[in-house]
Amino acid sequence: MKIPVKLKVNGEIYDVAIAPYRTLVDVLREEIHLTGTKKGCDVGDCGACTVLLDGKAVNACLILAATVQEAEITTIEGLAQNGKLHPLQEAFIKEGAVQCGFCVPGVLMSLKALWDSNPNPTLEEAKTAMAGNLCRCTGYTKMFKAVEAATHRS
Repeated sequence: MKIPVKLKVNGEIYDVAIAPYRTLVDVLREEIHLTGTKKGCDVGDCGACTVLLDGKAVNACLILAATVQEAEITTIEGLAQNGKLHPLQEAFIKEGAVQCGFCVPGVLMSLKALWDSNPNPTLEEAKTAMAGNLCRCTGYTKMFKAVEAATHRS
């Protein structure tokens, strides 16, 4: 049985018919076709599926899509505005903080939530914001350097 669900994602309204048990990450990827949000562990441990829900970083694999109809959902596709990358995205590119790229959307969304509440975070605050995001490639050093570069740029 499918139910009608209306989701506001990156400022656009999407009407989808989904099974009530579908997770937000699955609906974003499979129904709305926003594949920047990655599906990693599917149990909330890796942070690859991190999106913003009313400005707060959350694991989309742990949320039933039908429960967030009143929320503003922001995915990595919504981070750039008017064709211009967010300063965090620019810094990640400039500092070489992207390797395989699988974790980067989730990391950037976690950092965006921090940035919105504190555009001048300390290294410790950035580490805390990223605590739920696992990266197997970078060792995080360049990611932290990118946060520092973005902070001093703005």
